[in-house]
Amino acid sequence: MRTAKDPLYRRHRFPPEVISYAVWLYFRFPLSLRMVEEMLAARGIGVTYETVPQWGRKFGKPFSDRIRQRAPARGDKWHLDEVVISIAGEQHWLWRAVDQNGFVLDVLIQRRRDARCAAAHEEALEIRRHAAARYDHG
Repeated sequence: MRTAKDPLYRRHRFPPEVISYAVWLYFRFPLSLRMVEEMLAARGIGVTYETVPQWGRKFGKPFSDRIRQRAPARGDKWHLDEVVISIAGEQHWLWRAVDQNGFVLDVLIQRRRDARCAAAHEEALEIRRHAAARYDHG
């Protein structure tokens, strides 16, 4: 997070944490401006609903640029991980596709261990892997 001394936040009454939280709420969840205003008011932050879209226009692009810069690059090697989990007392199979760095690429939960579905999931990952390679190198 940038500091209050950052020129991006100059002449703003609220600290960067409040601004980024309001913009995050507005863009991340399907909330109306008034709902964002009420959620901030519940935390003792008096922001009007007109302020949130202004902050979104001003800070949205720098925030998204920073998020993209921090996003880890996908690794070259992908692995399919199978784990048995219990949901409401029933066994389910959790399939996770992870890269060599442990970044989760995809998740699938099934009630039964179905080899055909797992193979289809792995095939879909292979297609995504080739598409990502074309995008990265193309």
